[in-house]
Amino acid sequence: MIDQKRLESAFKEILEALGENPDREGLVDTPERFAKMCMENFAGIAYSNAEIAKLYDVTFEDETYYEAGTDDFVLMKDIEIFSYCEHHFALMYNMKVAVAYMPKQKVIGLSKITRVADLVGKRLQLQERIGKDIAEIIQLISESEDVAVIIEGEHSCMTTRGIRKPGAKTITKTFRGRFKSEPYLANQIIGLL
Repeated sequence: MIDQKRLESAFKEILEALGENPDREGLVDTPERFAKMCMENFAGIAYSNAEIAKLYDVTFEDETYYEAGTDDFVLMKDIEIFSYCEHHFALMYNMKVAVAYMPKQKVIGLSKITRVADLVGKRLQLQERIGKDIAEIIQLISESEDVAVIIEGEHSCMTTRGIRKPGAKTITKTFRGRFKSEPYLANQIIGLL
């Protein structure tokens, strides 16, 4: 569990370390607001991948959708999320996630795919791990090994500090099952993005 009071106290110390007066008018309530922001933006830390899968395991049995030997898949793209880089505590933003899976007999409620991506982003993360975590959770929910996740995002540790290259984007991909073993399927997804 996130400790709100401890976050408030720690942020007050950070303000003091920066040479600020945490008791001045503009900053009096900032430690509390910071703690509440952390509670919201890092809510995913409290859950394992298996717990997220259980939380969003809303599927519909549909024997008519899946036919053995077909290349049918579900693709949801342009899921906007953000996260924080675990190396620099810097914002990863303008992130667009695409998730594809090949249903076996369970079709995932579409909003659940976006909720999975959102909650996975609410951890101290690496973009590479976000894709792997989303893929693992979608596999657990759908009971399908055929999952693909592609993420494009900007990292403030690249754009506003260090090398300072605004507009630089990072693209990561995680392909599992047939998306990994049959490149034409991965190419179909990439062509739809």
